[in-house]
Amino acid sequence: MTDAAAAADPRFHELAQRLEAVRERIAKAVASAGRGGQPPRLIVITKFHPADDIRRLAALGVTDVGENRDQEAAAKAAELAGAGLAWHFVGQLQTKKAKSVVRYAAAVHSVDRPQLVDALAKAVLNEQAATGREPLDCFIQVSLEDDAGAHRGGALPADVPALADRIATAEGLRLAGVMAVAPLGAAPEPAFEKLAKVSELLVRDHPAATGISAGMSQDLEAAIKFGATHLRIGSDILGSRPAVG
Repeated sequence: MTDAAAAADPRFHELAQRLEAVRERIAKAVASAGRGGQPPRLIVITKFHPADDIRRLAALGVTDVGENRDQEAAAKAAELAGAGLAWHFVGQLQTKKAKSVVRYAAAVHSVDRPQLVDALAKAVLNEQAATGREPLDCFIQVSLEDDAGAHRGGALPADVPALADRIATAEGLRLAGVMAVAPLGAAPEPAFEKLAKVSELLVRDHPAATGISAGMSQDLEAAIKFGATHLRIGSDILGSRPAVG
């Protein structure tokens, strides 16, 4: 996007203001938590928003975007090829979609079962043979709900070690860490503290798997307090989802 085009684009200015506000929240939360080193990596969740908005975000310095539906993500990634973006798949993933996802995704944040590990590993190896792509970063999604009726997806904490070993030994996959969504209707702090403990145990066996993908628009401060390294922020940057129809 040219400077002239940006200057005449109200949506560009809206996104710039929203993005800056979120970055300020992140900086304040990092300072409040007394964290040093690299700030959390901001992944802007762009589901249901058009490719033009993602172009605007790229012009504003965003390098990481996330999607939770393969069909939408694949189309946007193809349209925006060459924009210098890293695509993160953050939704529940069917094994039959693995072949498609590895064509564009740098990371999958929702690995929750052995069958998916195997499907991703096979798909990555085939894609590496065809294109030479980099290994796929894999975050293990952990269920933090105590109430099974409120389950939002993910592996049980007790199942994380076996999944981690499976990812770590799979050619073409790279164990990045853990991911979770805070339970609905409850304070996020206890959930993210639980995730931090799961991460601590994981890192004992896999020292490089230090990633913690946690925190969205409504709870990023709590996630940062408990060590989040990747934040998945959508509505506070992009606003409400566009009307469909």
